[in-house]
Amino acid sequence: MWRIWLLFDPRRVLVAVAVFLFALALLIHFILLSTNKYSWIEGGKAKPVAMAPAQK
Repeated sequence: MWRIWLLFDPRRVLVAVAVFLFALALLIHFILLSTNKYSWIEGGKAKPVAMAPAQK
């Protein structure tokens, strides 16, 4: 495993991983914001659930 770090600079690898994860997080959040169910900014316009009639 230590030979891998001889090929790659650890600082550059960690910065690249951090940038990739940040971009991925932004992408996931924007995808969720574009849906009706998970849009927390617009209040989530979920369809009302139909209630079953009460049984006696």
